[in-house]
Amino acid sequence: MGENKADEYGSIPVPNVQYIAMNELKEIPSRYIQSKAETDRVSIDESREIPVIDLRELLHGQGGDQMASFHTACKDWGFFQLINHGVTEGIIEKIKGDAEEFFRLPLEKKKAYAQQAESIQGYGQAFVVSEEQKLDWCDIFALRTFPIAERLAKFWPTSPPSFSETIERYVEELQELNLRLLELIAKNLGVDSDKLTNTCKNRTQWFRINYYPPCPHADKVIGISPHSDASLITLLIQVNEVEGLQIKKNGTWVPVKPLPGAFIVNIGDAIEVIPNEGFAKAKK
Repeated sequence: MGENKADEYGSIPVPNVQYIAMNELKEIPSRYIQSKAETDRVSIDESREIPVIDLRELLHGQGGDQMASFHTACKDWGFFQLINHGVTEGIIEKIKGDAEEFFRLPLEKKKAYAQQAESIQGYGQAFVVSEEQKLDWCDIFALRTFPIAERLAKFWPTSPPSFSETIERYVEELQELNLRLLELIAKNLGVDSDKLTNTCKNRTQWFRINYYPPCPHADKVIGISPHSDASLITLLIQVNEVEGLQIKKNGTWVPVKPLPGAFIVNIGDAIEVIPNEGFAKAKK
């Protein structure tokens, strides 16, 4: 029998990390243990913080200072925290609550939405392409939300009962926020904002939840392997204020201290196709 491999868009099924973590581990399964070289070479700078951008000021204030800060955040960091972003607070709290409730479901109920070979949509782990690959200490739930014609209804959850409706409302508001940010990026780079936003309106949008169970030997595992995002923009919101996300800048990892209610914005690799200066490609 040949090696089990995922196709271009799929992911090989692997054990559920949340279930593994529930079983009072004495030893971590070897596939989750990162090499000592990988964990030893991490250099962390606690003294630095990623920039904070106030969208309300950027859109409705005088704009000069905030626009300069926005440019610096995009060009030098590729990451920033966004406050006063206009996304409804009630929707944010509802998506957090429904996400937590989903991951509290029994394993068999979550498996009803298990990923299949042809897609990373659903419940599982992202981009596992071989049986030898080291695994992240993380479970995910992912949906392609736009274009609507590309949605797969079988992965849209019916438990908790409000979850699918909450996701729908949430991603619609985030799509609007994405377009506002793209308009500002276009203005900042001196390109046609209408052309850019019209091009991006029909691009794929993904909704994804990462769940990181507690680990008794956290120094031996990685929640999500270091990577840069291939998207235009990634909008991250944390369910709690626990620090975990780190941004690599000038060879050093900078911990993100999440602000209550703020989105963490990642300018993705696809922005590099925009002419002119382009922005920083950050690894996280």
